[in-house]
Amino acid sequence: MSGFAPLTDEERAVYEWQIWVPEFGEAGQEKLKNASVLISRCGGLGSVVAYELAAAGVGKLVLAHAGNVKPSDLNRQLLMTHDWLGKPRVESAERRLKELNPRLEIVAVPENLSEANAEAIVNQVDLIVDCAPLFPERYAMNRQSVLQQKPLVECAMYDLEAQITTFLPGQTGCLSCLYPDDPPAWKREFPVFGAVSGTVGCMAAMEAIKVIAGFGETLANQLLMFDLRDMTFHRNRIVRRPDCPVCGA
Repeated sequence: MSGFAPLTDEERAVYEWQIWVPEFGEAGQEKLKNASVLISRCGGLGSVVAYELAAAGVGKLVLAHAGNVKPSDLNRQLLMTHDWLGKPRVESAERRLKELNPRLEIVAVPENLSEANAEAIVNQVDLIVDCAPLFPERYAMNRQSVLQQKPLVECAMYDLEAQITTFLPGQTGCLSCLYPDDPPAWKREFPVFGAVSGTVGCMAAMEAIKVIAGFGETLANQLLMFDLRDMTFHRNRIVRRPDCPVCGA
């Protein structure tokens, strides 16, 4: 976003309760207002990330998602509605987000991220939240995150399990450190509950808010993994690989 815009009286009223959060305050809210975030895929994960960031007052969202709404989207993609079946997903997402926050600037890209378009799309934002299911798309975002020095919140889920981390170029490793090769078992379609993708989506939105506003502790250098089948959570340290072809020396 160009320039710096202070909060209006309306925005102070809308965001009053989160402005009370210690270490965040009005200065943090102004940082959100003047920030821009890319959400790659506004499906089960991305719908929740986008909704929470719109509710929190992020000023600009770039949404990248190809295709039209299908019946199987409706169990988890909370920005998609039954009356929008057969119509573009990003249009449904934009419509729902504008109903929540009419002040929000939205750039709706009816494409999935790829090596061909990632540079131009990432160039429009301050931070990336990767909600894409397939690794070629995730690797394209990761590469641009490193090249353009843009923080990347990385999240994924399967069945009742999920994981999340935050990559900060120059300070942490990157997705290619964590997954040097495209995992052969990773599939486009998989078992999923909306409540699981919603859980990690809320976490990803909070990570983005913390990075933008500069408060709290992020998951930099740590991979948080959890299984909602038995409510177990644990963390693994992510080590930057010196020989990483994307972020290594």
